[in-house]
Order: sequence, then C-alpha cells, then structure tokens
Amino acid sequence: MGADTKSRGVRRLLTGAVLHSVGRAADMGVLELTGEQGEDIALHVQCAFRVLHDGQILVGSRDMTYVRGGADPDAFDNFATAYDDRAALLNRVLGGARPQIETVLQGPAGALALKATRGFSVEVFPDRSATEESWRAFTRGGQHYGYPPGLVQKCL
Repeated sequence: MGADTKSRGVRRLLTGAVLHSVGRAADMGVLELTGEQGEDIALHVQCAFRVLHDGQILVGSRDMTYVRGGADPDAFDNFATAYDDRAALLNRVLGGARPQIETVLQGPAGALALKATRGFSVEVFPDRSATEESWRAFTRGGQHYGYPPGLVQKCL
C-alpha cells in the first residue's frame, strides 16, 4: 500500500470521529475516539504530542515527566503525574463538548494534526531518527495506519 493510499486511509478513519478520551499506557499516549458508525478508534502515540483548545495547550506528552504536588517517587507508576491530572480534567470536558474531527493533516516526517470542532486539536510530531513506531491509528481487527510507513502492520 503506497504512502498516498495510507494517508487517505488515516484521513478516512479519523475524519468525523468524536474524541472522547485522552490517557496513557505507561509512557504511550492513548486517545480514544468513536467513529461515525459507532466503531471504537484508538490513536496510540509514542512520540511528542499535545492536545489544544483554541491554540492553548491543555495536555502534552512531556506532562508525564512532572509529578503533581506532594506526589511520591512512584508517581509515574501510580498515574499521579501532571499529565494524569490534566487528562482527567480534559476527559470531563470532552464528555460534554464531544469534539468531532473535521480535518486530518499529515505533514513531513510523520507529523499528524487533527482539527476538531469547538476549537479542539491534536498535534503529533515524531521527534526521533530511529526507525521505531511513533504513532498508530486503528480500529481493532481493522486496518492500522501509522508512522513510519511500512513499519505499522495490522494486528489481529
């Protein structure tokens, strides 16, 4: 499958989906969406990313490195980082706002930008030169799209 076909595929998968959750699995960002047909869509991000509202950063991947005030040394393992706090608050907002992805833009070197209704957006920007997976968008049992091209395969 060529790069243009994969680019169209990820746009088709994400356009129209509603962003309803931001979280993490270890240090991987996990964004959960619901597609136009009710299907569960996931965006797993293993590189730098951020979620914005009207141009202001609400949560970013680096927030995982900052513990909240008074947290113990195991804050990361206990989901007690600034990221976890911000994501919990954001998820309450997303529940009411139900932002729908209107535009999916793919840029150079795996950059991915999702523009949604109500001023929300997600920006993903791979920031390493190694050939490791930076991000993946998929439905379980469906086609998987990601960066770098050719590295991300469908998992059943």
